This record gives sequence, structure tokens and C-alpha cells, in this order.
Amino acid sequence: MSDEGRKLRRRAAKHRRAIHDLRKVANMPTWRLRDFHDDDLDRAIQMWEQDRQADDSHPVFPISEVMAAARAGGSAVVAVVGDEVVGVTVAQSQGERAWITLVALSGSWRNRGIGSALIAELERRLRSQGVRRIGALLAPGATGSKALENSGYRTRGGLIYYEKAEHIAASDAGLLAELGGRVLPPGLWGSVAGMEPEKDAIERRIVLPLAEPALAERYGVRPPKAVILFGPPGTGKTSFAKAVASRLGWPFVELFPSRIAATGAGSLAVSLRETFAELAELETVLLFIDEVEEIAGVRSGLAVDPSHGVTNELLKLIPGFRDGDERLLICATNSVRSLDPAFLRPGRFDYVIPVGPPDSAARSAIWQRYLGPATEGVELHQLVEASEMFTPADIEFAARKGAQAAFEREVVDRRGTQATTQDYLSAIADTRPTLTDQMLTDFNEDIEHYVRM
Repeated sequence: MSDEGRKLRRRAAKHRRAIHDLRKVANMPTWRLRDFHDDDLDRAIQMWEQDRQADDSHPVFPISEVMAAARAGGSAVVAVVGDEVVGVTVAQSQGERAWITLVALSGSWRNRGIGSALIAELERRLRSQGVRRIGALLAPGATGSKALENSGYRTRGGLIYYEKAEHIAASDAGLLAELGGRVLPPGLWGSVAGMEPEKDAIERRIVLPLAEPALAERYGVRPPKAVILFGPPGTGKTSFAKAVASRLGWPFVELFPSRIAATGAGSLAVSLRETFAELAELETVLLFIDEVEEIAGVRSGLAVDPSHGVTNELLKLIPGFRDGDERLLICATNSVRSLDPAFLRPGRFDYVIPVGPPDSAARSAIWQRYLGPATEGVELHQLVEASEMFTPADIEFAARKGAQAAFEREVVDRRGTQATTQDYLSAIADTRPTLTDQMLTDFNEDIEHYVRM
């Protein structure tokens, strides 16, 4: 066959392949755009993981942050073929500025214009919100780069990107959501008013060794893996647990014994085991169990006691939880004396720390926090003295009640007067304090017998 004949055959073959490809595309189902739904979470994370591995890139925005924004009503659009999600894009906006934080596409649906269509729809929504400047920060060659260029975006040089590592892996975002966990906002530690002795003890014993693991290792200090906070109700044990998670930047998961106790002792033991198995998949987590006495109370010694199985299960689960490098279990109880002695053993819990009622200095700081600008003109020392048996939660309630009384008076009188000392004193008088003399007696005795720090 002549060279000319071979050329003609190659052209004909190429033409047939082109026709075949066109027919294949024509027969493929069409895609459409819609809002992001909570049910899209797992598929979006899966596509993000596939894109990251295919591009060998390191995304700038953590998937946990992106998905949290999408679920919270941020601008997010997905492309679907039938019921299958094949593309997703998400943006976060503030004022006239927005950032595209995610463009993820199914591998089999790339280079078909879906990325550009997603970005165009996202832009339309952002403009309707008043956004006038849209940016995107992507790793070189990351999914979405071509779509952004085709949509008129241009790269900017001369910039330096700074980053500090976050504590939740992308693959953990979906699991964290299933467990009801979240990454708490920064700054909660600083918002804990008063309670300086407790705050200092928790800072030195818990926070610093976990925040400075290399330094702790150099001095032979073993960071804690499990601690117990005990004290009267309302003294801020939950707030301290959340503040520690916020300070460390760790995901926070709370386990509620009362919510699963109704299923029966046997089912509760199974639920505990399943929950801890899921938690084991998280690289970093602060697990908080409030009112832990419900699942770790003193065992009666009777073989028929149904609580034995639950307590035994929890005792077996704690050592496994302690194996992780960045895991912390904080258990809180109003009655440490009601916990099973085996539960309190040093091998399971590193510290047993009291969180008591606020002293006068702490009450003053707490009142100032909740009064805010209303502090001016209010005799603070009178409020502090009158609220001697109040917990932080009691003070918050009384402060709100006093402010509400002043607000209602202003609605009627319209005189422009602020809340007065008497407004808050009346609110204090109408608030039943959480603390009792017996509680304080028991708490002081528990300090003598159980504190380990």
C-alpha cells in the first residue's frame, strides 16, 4: 500500500473514533446543578480525597472547615447525574469578599464543563449577596484550576502563604459529624471568667503538656490521657472541658450517658463499645462525658446488678482510648464519691481535679462578664456579696433576669435609664442558688479523699 493510502486509512480511522466518542457523549446522561444537602457530605468528602490523591496536592482549606460552612448555609452548589453527586463547589463570604474553598469533581466527569458551570452558579449566588471580589487559593495543578482559568480567574504572584497545622484529618470530618462532634471556636479559654485556682491547675496539668509535647518529653513529663473533674453542679466543668478543646484546637465530642441509658444496660454496653470503636478512628479528639456516675457508679457486688456490664465495659474501653497520642478523655461528675473505686484508679485517670464554687474574686469577674457595659453605675461588691452561694450558671441567670427587668421597665417608661443595682439584687433574691451547705460540706470532704493532681 502506498504512503498516500496509509494516510487515508489513518484519517478514516481517526474520523470513526471521533464519531464514536461523539455518540458516546451524546448517550451519556446529562448533569444538573442544585443546592448542597447534608446527605451530600460523604460523597463530597470522597471526591475531595480522590482529587487530592490524583493531583498529589495539599489543599489550603481543611475539608472539615469547608463542609461545616456548606452545612451551615454557606454558598455551596453540587452537580448531579441522576441521584449521583459528580461535582461540588463551596465558597465562604464576608462582606464584599468571598473565597472559593472547594472545587471537587468526579474523575469520570472531568473536562466536560461541570467545573466552570459550578463556578458560574456559585458566582451568581455570591453576587446576589453583595460580593464583588471573589478569590480562590489552590495548590498548583489542583482540581478546579482549569475551571477557574476558563472562568476568567487570573493568578497573582508576589504573595506568601502562611499555614499552621490543624488537628483534624480530612477523612475524619464525616466521622466527627456522625459523632455529633465539632471543632470549637478559638478563644473559649480566655472567656472563662474568674475560677483562677481551677484554671491554673487545669492549665498546668492538662493544657501545657498537651500543647508542648516535645518540651514535655524532654523533661520526662507524660501528657495526660484521661482526667476527672468533680464538684457541685453548675460550677463550670463542661465549660472547662470545652475551653481545653478550644485552647488545643482539638475536635470536641460529648458522650451523653442519659441519652443511651434508656435502651437498657446491655444495649448501653454495646453502644459504648461501638462509640469508642468509632472514636479510635479519629487521630485527634477530646472526648467529654458529663455525669459519668450514670455509667461508672459504685457496683453493688451483686451478680444480678445490670449496671455491672456497663461499668465493666467502660473500664475495659478506657485503656484502649489512652493509646492514642492526641486523645484526651475528660469525665465530669457532681459526686466523685459515687464513682466505682476501680474507675478512679491512677492507671485509668491521671488527675482528679476539683472544680469548686467561685470565691468572691471569681464572682466579681463573672458578674463583670455578664453585665458588660451595664457594670458602670452598678454597685458590683453588693452583687458579689449577695450571690455568695451562686455558681457561675446562677450568676448568668440572675444577670439575664436583672437585665430583662430593666428592659421591660424601659419599654413602658421610655426614660433612657440603665439597669440598676436594685434590678440585679432583686434578680438575685428571686434566684434559687444551686449550692447548699450540705453540697459544700460534701465537696470539701471529697477534696480531702479524692484529689489527685
